[in-house]
Amino acid sequence: MKLAIFGATGRMGQAVTRIAHEAEDIQIVGAMSGADDPHLGRDIGELAGVGTIGVELSADIASGLLGAEALIDFSSPQATEELFAQAQRAGVAVVSGTTGMDDAGWAMIDQAAQKVPVVWAANMSRGVQVLAEVVRHAVERLGLEFDVEIVDVHHRKKVDSPSGTAIRLAEAAQEVRPDLKEVRGRDGIVGARSTDEMGIFGVRGGDVIGDHTVHLLGNGERLELTHRATDRSLFARGAVSAARFAVGKPPGRYTIADVLGG
Repeated sequence: MKLAIFGATGRMGQAVTRIAHEAEDIQIVGAMSGADDPHLGRDIGELAGVGTIGVELSADIASGLLGAEALIDFSSPQATEELFAQAQRAGVAVVSGTTGMDDAGWAMIDQAAQKVPVVWAANMSRGVQVLAEVVRHAVERLGLEFDVEIVDVHHRKKVDSPSGTAIRLAEAAQEVRPDLKEVRGRDGIVGARSTDEMGIFGVRGGDVIGDHTVHLLGNGERLELTHRATDRSLFARGAVSAARFAVGKPPGRYTIADVLGG
């Protein structure tokens, strides 16, 4: 598989570079970043700590996609518009873990999926996908007598809150309890909690990669479903697996559940 990486100098981009470089069936053919990246022109392998691989970091998306079969994107919502447009033109499958999209961003992803296969996930972890499936089952089985609250914990530099993964877990609960209304902050005299509330809260600090807990709170008992990420490379491995899955697929929106065969 011939792979291009966008957001290649970020933590996730460098992790993808290392994982892809180690794989015998992958060749990195392009590495891209923003025009203001101070590392432009440097070898992406050197930046990722794996030595020279002959691929220089570029701000030119079109040239970075030349010869690529798949593109992995971990960047920012502001950077993705041109990226998805160029991927459509080049016929390159897209795997994106960029979060914080607005309505225009989602429309852009849907448009791209009409031309190329697109795998988008707030979290590329297989464990998080299974957690979402378990949450859906648990909320359905426990019913209205159990309150649902979600807490995500991330490092101090994370810019969006709640996390995309927390939102994904909330959506899993809402699939079986569409009455649940999201509450993203409580302060002051807010009154007793109603049965249709679902709190979603972000905790930020330190170097936490990502912890997510769904609390199911009943009378006399509670269930806490937690996923903890302890190694950032797990997301890179998930993204690379998704890229392998996407190559050769027909245009459309795909999820990590599709990648797992669920």
